Amino acid sequence: MNPAEPSVPEPTPEEQVALDRLYADFGAENLMPLWTQLDGLMPEHPTPEARAHVWEWKRLYTLAQRAGSLVPVGRGGERRAIALANPGLGGRPYATPTLWAAIQYLGPREVAPEHRHSQNAFRFVVEGEGVWTVVDGDPVAMRRGDFLLTPGWHFHGHHNTTDTAMAWLDGLDIPFVHHTDSAFFEFGPDEVTDRSTPDLSRSERLWAHPGLRPVSALERRANSPIAAYRWEHTDRALAEQLALEEEGHPGTVGPGHAAVRYTNPTTGGDVMPTIRAEFHRLRPGAETATRREVGSSVFQVFDGDGAIVLDGVEHRVGRGDLVAVPSWTAMRLRAESGFDLFRFSDTPVFEALHQARTAIEEEPA
Repeated sequence: MNPAEPSVPEPTPEEQVALDRLYADFGAENLMPLWTQLDGLMPEHPTPEARAHVWEWKRLYTLAQRAGSLVPVGRGGERRAIALANPGLGGRPYATPTLWAAIQYLGPREVAPEHRHSQNAFRFVVEGEGVWTVVDGDPVAMRRGDFLLTPGWHFHGHHNTTDTAMAWLDGLDIPFVHHTDSAFFEFGPDEVTDRSTPDLSRSERLWAHPGLRPVSALERRANSPIAAYRWEHTDRALAEQLALEEEGHPGTVGPGHAAVRYTNPTTGGDVMPTIRAEFHRLRPGAETATRREVGSSVFQVFDGDGAIVLDGVEHRVGRGDLVAVPSWTAMRLRAESGFDLFRFSDTPVFEALHQARTAIEEEPA
């Protein structure tokens, strides 16, 4: 690792024979010596296998439509969800080593049956409405800009009440749960348990009031009890940050860059233990600093046009496009028009392990 380290003298022929025998005996006992692998096991900085990659929404949606006409939704397959497979991960259906992302497509009047799993999940809606997701018997409307939670081990199903198909982003911690051998899954009813279509879910009626918490439920919860974070609140919060900046008051994270984090009202922390979710808005022409972070993330463009620069390579993106950002990748955002982006990451995992690290490499010009 260190080029200044003294070189090791070449072994004599007799020593080489003994070393070869030693390494063969290591192999026979399923052992591997650290000194032959140090660079790979302990690099000077993260060297992810995952690659920065962009999936275009219009291509994804076209393929999802084709699947909708050919692949039924029902017990067994469970969901018509098409996972993003990072090209650096050897064909595994993972957007990053810890995050799973997919486009899910539900046709007119279709029902996705209920099930539950230990993996934490969310949905983010780029366009459309008319689907209700039912989480533990609580019907939750899905509309453009909404961020919806299905924490681990909560029964959930979906039903489309309209004659129009709908698609959305699914995000889960499937790879993390898989790597840790902690997955459980259980089938629920074939039909969703409540086919009603209220404007607000019961969880929102109880919990989704800014700065207010029901006294009847003061215990801390690992997952947020709010089933849906509505677009009107997100949009207003971002708009007010930028308005305050115009008035000369602090509030944005950088010039022309507003951002909010979805939080768990019982802790003030992240909505789920393994997933952080944020929304970013850049004014036309705004640009962020170049930064690196331990941990990976996925962006989805909600609206507008701009670029994500990853390790010096510019990726032009527009509405709906999805971008995988591997760990310790140098990243910068640049807006052309107004630029709205949803982001989710695995940061809570690394913060809990005290391995999170961020580096600012370059401020915008």
